[in-house]
Amino acid sequence: MIISHKHRFIFIKTEKTAGTSLEIALSSFCDDSDIITPLVPEDEAVRQSVSGQAARNFYVPFGKYSFRKWGKLLIKGQRTKFYNHITAKEIKNFVDEDVWTNYFKFCFERNPWDKLISWYYWRYKTEPRPTISEFIDSGEAAKVSAYPLYTIDDQVAVDKVFMYERMEEELNELSSHLNLPYQLILPKANGGVRRDKRHYKDVLTSKERGAVANLFRREIKLFGYKY
Repeated sequence: MIISHKHRFIFIKTEKTAGTSLEIALSSFCDDSDIITPLVPEDEAVRQSVSGQAARNFYVPFGKYSFRKWGKLLIKGQRTKFYNHITAKEIKNFVDEDVWTNYFKFCFERNPWDKLISWYYWRYKTEPRPTISEFIDSGEAAKVSAYPLYTIDDQVAVDKVFMYERMEEELNELSSHLNLPYQLILPKANGGVRRDKRHYKDVLTSKERGAVANLFRREIKLFGYKY
C-alpha cells in the first residue's frame, strides 16, 4: 500500500493483480513524507534495484488510535501499522479526512476464475498440492477476494478500480491521471514459478467454475466478468 502526499494518491494493493510490481513502480515517484508499506526482503531488493523508495512512515499516528489500539500498545507493546493488503475502511480511519476525500484512491481487480488459478499456484508452488476443489472447499481460495479491500459497507470506496486484463492501457491512464513525470513501467517482482500455463477454462471443471462464481459473485456482478 502507498499513500503519496507528493502525488495525492492512495494505492490499495490487491492480491494477484501485479500488486507488488505496481507498488515497486509507484514507489519510484514517492518522497520522504509518503507512506510505503514493507515488502518481503526479496521484493525490497527488487525495489532498490530499480531505484524505488524503501518502506517508510508506515506506523499509524497515535492521534488515530482507537481505545483498542491503545490497549494493544500498552499491553503488548505493539504499534499499529499500515500494511500490505490493508482495507479501505482501515485507511479511512487512519488518515485525515482531507487526505481520504481529496486523494485519488485506486486499486486493480482481475477476472476471478483467472485470479483463483494464479492464487492456487502461488499458495502451492510445488507438489504435493491439494486439488483445486479441495482448495476451494478449504476456504483458502476465498482469501484472494479483493472486494473487502476496496469497499466499505458493501459500496465501492475507491475512485477507480483498474482492470488487470488491460494493464498496459490502465498504466497509461494512471500515469496521465497522476501527472507522473514518466510512464509507469512494472518491474518483475519475485513470485512463484507456475509451470502450468493453461488457460483457466482448460483447468477448471464445471463444478469448480460454479464454485468460483459463487465465491466471487459480488465482483462478477459489479464488473460483469464472464467465464
